[in-house]
Amino acid sequence: MNERESRSDSPSILLITGLMAAGKSTVAQRLAERLPRSVHLRGDVFRRMIVGGQAEMGFELSEEAERQLRLRYRIAAAAADLYFQAGFTVVHQDIVLGPGLAEVVRYYADRPLHVVVLCPRPAVVAAREAGRAKRGYQDTSAVLDFDRVLRAETPRLGLWLDTSELTVAETVDEILGRLGEARVSGAAGA
Repeated sequence: MNERESRSDSPSILLITGLMAAGKSTVAQRLAERLPRSVHLRGDVFRRMIVGGQAEMGFELSEEAERQLRLRYRIAAAAADLYFQAGFTVVHQDIVLGPGLAEVVRYYADRPLHVVVLCPRPAVVAAREAGRAKRGYQDTSAVLDFDRVLRAETPRLGLWLDTSELTVAETVDEILGRLGEARVSGAAGA
C-alpha cells in the first residue's frame, strides 16, 4: 500500500467547499467513491429540509438567513461526526465562504479534518453555471462578487485548488495526492 492509500484508509472528515458551480458535488461524490467506508454529506440538504420559514440564500444574507446557514453547518458537522464515530470517512460538501470557514473548521477541532477549496477562475464558474439545469447566480457579476469573497475574505485554510483546467478525475487525484496539504486539524497520524 502506498502512502496516499494509507492516509485515505484512516477515517477522517474532508470538507469540500467553493463557489456554486465550482464542481463540489461531483468532486465530492467521486472522491467518496474512491475511499473505503465513505459518506458523501451534502450540507445543502439541511437547508432544503426547512419547509416553512426557509430564508433565501444569496450574496446578502438576512439575519434569519445567517442563523439558518449557521444551523445548517452545525447540523452537518454533527451528522459528519456521527458517521466518523462509526468508522466512515466523511466527504462534507457545502458552500462555506468568508469567516464561516474558520467557524466550520472549529466544529471539527477534535477530528482529523482536511479542507479542500475548489477555486476555478470566475469565467470557468460562469461557463459551468451556464451548462447546469439549476441556477445559483443571477448574472455574471454575481459570480465575480462571490469570487471576491472567496479569494479576499475566506481564510487560507487547507488545500486550495484551481480546477479550471482539471477534469473531475484529475481533481480527485490531486486531492488524494495532497491530503497532507489539506489537513487542518485532528490527532496526529489520523
